[in-house]
Amino acid sequence: MEIEEKVEIPVTKDKRIRRVVIDIVCFFVLLVFIGSVVFLLSSFLNRLIPQIAMNSTLLLITEETLMLGSVFLSSWLVLRYNRMPLSVLGLSLRGRWKDWLAGMLFAIGLYIVGFGASLSLGAVAVSGASFHFPSLLISLLFFLLVGVMEELMMRGFVLGRMLDGGVNKFTALFVSSVLFSLLHLFNPNFEFLPFLNILLAGILLGASYIYTRNLCFPIALHWFWNWIQGPVLGYEVSGNRFQDSFLTLSLSGPNLINGGSFGFEGSLLCTILLIAGSAIIFRYYSRK
Repeated sequence: MEIEEKVEIPVTKDKRIRRVVIDIVCFFVLLVFIGSVVFLLSSFLNRLIPQIAMNSTLLLITEETLMLGSVFLSSWLVLRYNRMPLSVLGLSLRGRWKDWLAGMLFAIGLYIVGFGASLSLGAVAVSGASFHFPSLLISLLFFLLVGVMEELMMRGFVLGRMLDGGVNKFTALFVSSVLFSLLHLFNPNFEFLPFLNILLAGILLGASYIYTRNLCFPIALHWFWNWIQGPVLGYEVSGNRFQDSFLTLSLSGPNLINGGSFGFEGSLLCTILLIAGSAIIFRYYSRK
């Protein structure tokens, strides 16, 4: 009686990378499909509950919540097919309060330097201020949803799958950052410098993730970066204007310095800050 031995054929690196590419493509296909269904449901919900459609802020929060759900469901379906747990996305909160605090403080620090430099160079001037606590609080919630959704999608799933597939961590970080920037392609006033800066923002946001595989720091950084930029300081956020802001700004000088109608992310000052911020994070984790 012969006993057949099962020989496991190792998966080559090329096959693993090919599988990662397929997973990412499937993820975005699923996201478009699920997002379309969600959009139809959202339209139905708006008709069913007119108060949502009449309140632009409530509508934004509802749509962003549904979009976050679409990203989560698409991630779960692809990971389930690959028999991978949701934990690989890096959503664990246990013992991560320092990462949340560090992300918030890092964003505040970047804007203290960037906005301070803009004021001192005369690129922007404060023309007014209006404190409206409910608006600031609602916008804080909105940008939390944006931060969680985009980080779950681009760092948690896309960057995470590439790292799991054996792609070099710096190559994976760069490729995912290019994709992150391309997602903003249809934003108002999107030109080369905004493209470059959002790519660099992707590197900044993903720099800690390639070492920790946790999303707490990038979510907090992304959250406060957007919130301070728009509702607090009064810039456009990636080309999108927020109705109510604490400060009202008047721009002067070249758009290269103040960012023009794209916001601070369209400026050379932002370019310098993003490079410096990324260098700080890389240096910290390489020493650690």
